[in-house]
Amino acid sequence: MADDPLPLLLIAGARIAGQPGVLASELDPLVRRLTHLDPGVDSDGHAQRTLAGVLPSLWAAGWQPADLVHVVRRRTSQRGARLIGAVLRGDALASGAADRAPGAWAAQLDAVPTSATSVADWWRAERIDPADAWRDVLRVIGQVRGLPPLEMLLPPPAAWSVGLRADLDAVTGADPKLLGRIRALLAKAESTDFEEEADALTAKAQSLMARHAIDAAVLAQRPGAARSAVTARRLHLEDPHVDAKAAVVQAVGSASGVRVVLVPALGMATLVGQADDLDVVELLVTSLLLQASRAMTAATRGGGSRARSTAYRRGFLYAFAQRIGERLATARDEATADATAAYGSALLPVLAERERAVDRAVSELFPRLAQRSGRVVDAAGWHAGRLAADDADLGTGRHRTLPAGRG
Repeated sequence: MADDPLPLLLIAGARIAGQPGVLASELDPLVRRLTHLDPGVDSDGHAQRTLAGVLPSLWAAGWQPADLVHVVRRRTSQRGARLIGAVLRGDALASGAADRAPGAWAAQLDAVPTSATSVADWWRAERIDPADAWRDVLRVIGQVRGLPPLEMLLPPPAAWSVGLRADLDAVTGADPKLLGRIRALLAKAESTDFEEEADALTAKAQSLMARHAIDAAVLAQRPGAARSAVTARRLHLEDPHVDAKAAVVQAVGSASGVRVVLVPALGMATLVGQADDLDVVELLVTSLLLQASRAMTAATRGGGSRARSTAYRRGFLYAFAQRIGERLATARDEATADATAAYGSALLPVLAERERAVDRAVSELFPRLAQRSGRVVDAAGWHAGRLAADDADLGTGRHRTLPAGRG
């Protein structure tokens, strides 16, 4: 109906909710009116249509489903992430996205953290007060309406076609069997309570990763061999200490032929590299962040208020990242030397061409890329982080590198 006030209330409330630091009390007058007009929470589908109506412009601006879920969770709550997830699922059903989307896009839709397919379904599943639900709706609308553009890593739905989907899905990464073995090894390493067992499992996983990258580069040069194309994907980082966690991602990427471009304000890192390298970098990053978290917890236990401070923890993670980068660089150089002995001097030009291809892709995606300055961090945390990184398992066959004065 033309005189229905609810759509106008949604937009007015979203404008307020999208402002930084807005309080619940500032939304309450509009929330009370929304609750009075629609105590069943979106029984007429106004909020669903408002949120779904924003999606085409977001897709055209480079956003993907997983990006939206991540940024809404980061800026609102887990419940807010499930709300946008319900809208995404409903929109995908209405548009037939499951049958048209490239595999990477469809996988993101499958991973949406809810089975609800509308705002009303979401509210019923959450079992919350209507006022709380309307407050979440306003916050989510406010956030998604003000998102900045991102680099286009996958074509938006408006550009999908059968041929395009086939071409995108033909870009393959690491051997699924190899990835399965690596995942299984890392999962066991992360779950065991025995340090030596974790060392051995992670060492085996890292050995498989390092050798795979070099073998893939060599095999790709053979006539008729399928090549791993340079591609890009986003990695989402969770609070707290996103900048410091991103430094771990940067360290792993740098040692693996993968370029990492950070968007700290959104908690995102864009990885650019050969598809098979991206697969293994994501696995190693996940494992190392878990190791860093465990090591930091152990280092801060009983360490007093300073060890529990934000500055200490940030310093710990930055130092962990720097030392991990040093160890990975050494492992990479040793693996390259061993492979050169096996494959001959022709290996180095092959690796150099892979690196140039990645650099070209980064330049095309990020023509105005700028280097970020360093951070001032807590000295004690920095020192503890470097010690933890010395003990972290990279699986190179050398479980630990002891600096002078240790051991």
